Amino acid sequence: MSAKHDLFGTHSDWLFHTLDNSKASLPETKTFLPDGTRISRKAVGVLDIVPPAGRGNPNSEAIIVSAGVHGNETAPVEVLNELVSELIDGEWELACPVLLILGNPPAMVAGERFTEVNLNRLFNGAHGRSEYDGLAEAARAQLLEEACRQFAMASPQALYHYDLHTAIRPSHRERFALYPFVAGRQVPVRQCDFLLEAEVETLLLQHKAGTTFSSFSASLLKAESFTVELGKVRPFGQNDPKRFSGIRDALRRRLRGQPAPSPQPPFDQLTVFEVVHEILNTGKNFRFHIPDDVANFTEYQPGTVIWEDDETSYRVGHSPEAIVFPNPEVPVGQRVGLMIRPKTGSKLGSDEKGVR
Repeated sequence: MSAKHDLFGTHSDWLFHTLDNSKASLPETKTFLPDGTRISRKAVGVLDIVPPAGRGNPNSEAIIVSAGVHGNETAPVEVLNELVSELIDGEWELACPVLLILGNPPAMVAGERFTEVNLNRLFNGAHGRSEYDGLAEAARAQLLEEACRQFAMASPQALYHYDLHTAIRPSHRERFALYPFVAGRQVPVRQCDFLLEAEVETLLLQHKAGTTFSSFSASLLKAESFTVELGKVRPFGQNDPKRFSGIRDALRRRLRGQPAPSPQPPFDQLTVFEVVHEILNTGKNFRFHIPDDVANFTEYQPGTVIWEDDETSYRVGHSPEAIVFPNPEVPVGQRVGLMIRPKTGSKLGSDEKGVR
């Protein structure tokens, strides 16, 4: 019996199996590829894959790659599904342990960002809050955290996590990554080069720990983690594969343990931004003065009023600031958006030592 049948039954691939079993609680199952690679389906949409004993791990790393944490962000899901099919079909050999995750299968089926609550606000233990009792997405966040913990404990190598997304709205910078805040940490130059290899030219340094998936793995698992935004939200089957070839090829190269290429123009410098101000829905007649259709990285000039309520307001400071993730339709206390600006010395080339 084939490995694909052992894992996915009569379904043609991992994605179809995940969608068809989106709300099922399936037992763990595992199989082996002809070369000895072990694939364990830990849960619906969760594959733990380990190369055979004795195969070298040139970069001495273990990698978590997640997609579909928001169900309507389909292109990265298709990228991961393609890589899994290539591996199972014997097109290349795995060189390092990898945990592949399709985050929110019911939302993927519905074609919605989430079904009850934003899954990417439920990590770092937030799923345990009383307001999320009994919600399916809270249970899923807990399951994914535990799968990552088990994977990290079984993998003594350096740990990396790439949480892949696409954006609700257009962006003046189509592909960008967010680096979760961990005090005293700097972005390794090798990771900057990997982002450039994936055709991601912009990096946003986050200013505090959060409840996102990548913040969980950075804070609690000590992973080098990134949230990676790769373009625009589109339904399954409507993504242009060429627009996602950078991340697909870069991930395949990493999983095969091949040496990294040198950054090449036009993807040879990373522009780095830092957070100036986090906009929260204060609930006190909160008024957000950014249009609903504004693109990420839209710049505002000094003195521009961004938001206000009956007690306070926020204006852009002495130099221009840009906005990312503007979304006023969030509950009181949650993030409405981030105001950012280029970090001093914000062009990071391949000869640099890293960035703080």
